[in-house]
Amino acid sequence: MSNGLSANPAPLGLAGFGLTTVVLSCINAGLLTGDAATLTAVVVPLAFAYGGVAQIIAGILEFKNGNTFGTVAFTSYGLFWWWYAFLIWTAGAGWIKAPAGNAVGLTLLMWGVFTLYMWIPTFRLNFTLWSIFLLLWVTFLLLAGGDLGMGAGWHTAGGWLGLVTGLDALYLSFAEVTNVTFDRVVLPVGGPLVKPRPRAGAAGAH
Repeated sequence: MSNGLSANPAPLGLAGFGLTTVVLSCINAGLLTGDAATLTAVVVPLAFAYGGVAQIIAGILEFKNGNTFGTVAFTSYGLFWWWYAFLIWTAGAGWIKAPAGNAVGLTLLMWGVFTLYMWIPTFRLNFTLWSIFLLLWVTFLLLAGGDLGMGAGWHTAGGWLGLVTGLDALYLSFAEVTNVTFDRVVLPVGGPLVKPRPRAGAAGAH
């Protein structure tokens, strides 16, 4: 049954990002023990099917809704998961050589830079989204530091912070679905840290 309104694709993208991030971060944080190759093998199809596809779909729908931020964010992080999955898959299959650690570290560092500048617009969005991007760019820098020779502790710390980031994203997805379903604020997400300026001539207008 349709009410003629467009659905919000953001909760789908947030769920795809959050769930996949939680699973990988549990591995990076050392919460799951075992052979690293068999552990990350679980993430590869998840990164393709949910972390990747769900966010790319959300990005396309955000484009149709005229949301520039949602388009760039969801499409980019969806393709990040595809990059990660392709890298693990093709290297594990022997189709390409295993990547150099410092090259992976540089790539993660650049994702941290991208996330840092995507964090700036979230000051005008809700607080929960702001916190997700704050946690995420720090997570990328920690993971990059681990691959760039700063020590295994950086990688583990990145795993723990990534776990918090993923749970934060799942909360925002849960909140947005719940609030729109109940047609009221059931789960708060917080307002923007930087309030929009009132338009000229708007004061006193009715």
